[in-house]
Amino acid sequence: MRITDADGLRLTCFATNATGIPIAALELWHRQRARAEDRIRAARATGLRNLPLHDTAQNQIWLEIVQLALDLLAWMPMLAQTGEIRRREPRRLRFLLLSAAAQIVTTARRRYVRFAGHWPWTDVITDALARLEALPNPA
Repeated sequence: MRITDADGLRLTCFATNATGIPIAALELWHRQRARAEDRIRAARATGLRNLPLHDTAQNQIWLEIVQLALDLLAWMPMLAQTGEIRRREPRRLRFLLLSAAAQIVTTARRRYVRFAGHWPWTDVITDALARLEALPNPA
């Protein structure tokens, strides 16, 4: 047992020089700021750490691709994932989900993705894909 995690409650503190603001409002601001810093860390892990190309227009396209990847990483846990996998960082998700061995199979004029059965997270991937297929079509 640690004092920072007693009975499922975590003790936290923060220092501020703000006066006249209720503690609940300060705590909300602090948590929102921490969420923003998490998104910045995810963006750096996704490709925003450096601009790999020389031309400004090419780097602008790179930034659009990174933004698209960040949007997918933000929406995927909300729409398709459950449990512990929802809180994973992008680097860990790349290893768990995006590096799974798979095969594209065409049968009866339909294409399927067949994942390797030995991969430990195949069931997580297939469950997430089933949840995404069950969503209503917005069109």
